[in-house]
Amino acid sequence: MKIALITDTHWGARNDNIAFSNYFSKFYDNIFFPHLEKYNIKACIHLGDVVDRRKYINFKTANDLRENFVERLWKMGVDTHVIIGNHDIFYKNTNDINSMEELFTSSDGQYEPWIYASPREVEFDGTKIMMMPWITSDNYSDCVSAIKNTKAQIMMGHLEISGFEMHRGQICDTGFTAEMFSKFDLVYSGHFHHKSTQGSITYLGNPYEITWSDYQDARGFHIFDTKTRELQFIQNPYNMFHKIYYDDTKETFEKIKERDYEKYAGSIVKIIVVQKQNPYWFDTMLDELYKVDIVDISVIENIDLEFEDDDTVVDEAEDTLTILSNYIDTLNIQKDKKELDTLIRTLYNEAIDYQISA
Repeated sequence: MKIALITDTHWGARNDNIAFSNYFSKFYDNIFFPHLEKYNIKACIHLGDVVDRRKYINFKTANDLRENFVERLWKMGVDTHVIIGNHDIFYKNTNDINSMEELFTSSDGQYEPWIYASPREVEFDGTKIMMMPWITSDNYSDCVSAIKNTKAQIMMGHLEISGFEMHRGQICDTGFTAEMFSKFDLVYSGHFHHKSTQGSITYLGNPYEITWSDYQDARGFHIFDTKTRELQFIQNPYNMFHKIYYDDTKETFEKIKERDYEKYAGSIVKIIVVQKQNPYWFDTMLDELYKVDIVDISVIENIDLEFEDDDTVVDEAEDTLTILSNYIDTLNIQKDKKELDTLIRTLYNEAIDYQISA
């Protein structure tokens, strides 16, 4: 049996921004659902963080989620299972109130898709899989007991495990140790958006780019074969974030005019100016970009790229979160620096969301 695995879809991301909603739809309309239909995939497991906001949901986002994902799977006859993630819950210490059960539970207490707010062993074509939701102080003992007593050799969940990359280059130093899940032959998890594997544990990564941290980091979904235990990665070819290196000493005006600007439509672009000797040429490029309905354009100038690798310098110049984290590390304070770092990251991301939606 083949099962589609998808995680961290974050419906309503970036302040319910329509541009991101349209970008997500390209993935579902052109990649995800056509693949399920073509290969007759009749089971899907979502490994948590279906929605983005923890406290409430935008009506338009709720409509998109229902019509363009949940009902679409149901109409295709796909048996859908959802594991609750940390973005799906209202309280930090319990999964009891969560967006999925609130949105998709009928008056008789039944819900479609299957929703796992507590650990549960589920069998797919003879293969037992332990479904592990976000582990909180409220369900911790139940989760530990389920791990200890299950006969399943495979776990799928929404886990925070230390030592894995949350985003490319950002290592998580909190959460559970990998040893806690060592009894399983295979562990597949959502939560971290960077796709990575260490030993028997694989973080699947989210299906599309949401922040600049996702730039040029492969995104997509997976197909898991219960018989062979093979995991196939289906990459999402669409990008939300682009960088353009501008150097008019190496291009002609005609080449600048004839560049394919359509590929940037509906996306966010950063222009890194290496050399700008003709402002008119540069303004022409900007005009062409705006014609294709760019979501946002930012320009980085006055960066000396002569003696260092271009990407390295620009990435270092842009990585505000790393600068902030390094600064926090140097502070001589009594407070928990990890807690402060988390707060700063939250405020930074909220500010970025506000800037994009403004």
